[in-house]
Amino acid sequence: MKNVVLYFILCTFFISCSSDPKTNQIETTIPKTEELVPSINFEVLKKIPHDINSFTEGLLFHKGELYESTGSPENLPQTKSVIGIIDSASGKINTKVDLGRKYFGEGITILDDKIYQLTYKNQIGFVYNAKTYKQIGQFGYKNREGWGMTTDGSSLIMSDGTNVLTYIDPVTLTPTKTINVTNAGYAEDFLNELEFIDGFIYANIWTKNYVVKIDSNSGKVVGILDFSTLSDEARNISPEADVLNGIAYDPLTKNVYVTGKMFPYIFVLKLK
Repeated sequence: MKNVVLYFILCTFFISCSSDPKTNQIETTIPKTEELVPSINFEVLKKIPHDINSFTEGLLFHKGELYESTGSPENLPQTKSVIGIIDSASGKINTKVDLGRKYFGEGITILDDKIYQLTYKNQIGFVYNAKTYKQIGQFGYKNREGWGMTTDGSSLIMSDGTNVLTYIDPVTLTPTKTINVTNAGYAEDFLNELEFIDGFIYANIWTKNYVVKIDSNSGKVVGILDFSTLSDEARNISPEADVLNGIAYDPLTKNVYVTGKMFPYIFVLKLK
């Protein structure tokens, strides 16, 4: 009799374990995985000169002219923090604004005939008349640092070395929103120089040889441009060349211009 009772208890135990809904759920749950971000192909159309003393922080097209803003590290006395138009024959900058050594110039953008410029660690931005280049205002920001800048035609968009992009109202010069940039589910930190192209934000990643294409609504990286070969070529010609930085888009030709800090060239590309 005892054996029969023991057998009944054991059968009841095993049946109850096998019907546990949690066990079934664990066995059938499949973790989600992010898709790999696709590479974007490109063709190098030509190269134009770039001043090897230009510590590039910003690059953009405006009314057919290629503008550059530069910084001035203390250990590189030959560099200057300026804004100007690049001479495509010599690569030299026709200086329009010079910050001297008081400020370290960073990214720029142009909107509604005004030039907006960031500074590195002063938490100050400057506003200039895009025709006369006279300073007409300045603004502060709470971001610890200022890095890159672009515009979507209605807002200013700035990077600060993190994975966060800050949108700024160009009239009130106050932030309106932020987006967090992610690559395959992970934060894409060290966002640097920016360019807005056909609804997407393109960003250099500091110290990296690639540029990411960002969905401006979700913040997700949707494409990657590997410019390792361009960086290698620049350093082979000029060993002092620093990191890749600088993206400009010509809306007339739809060509993309990329360079780096103290690069000897600006590369003219056609994205595919």
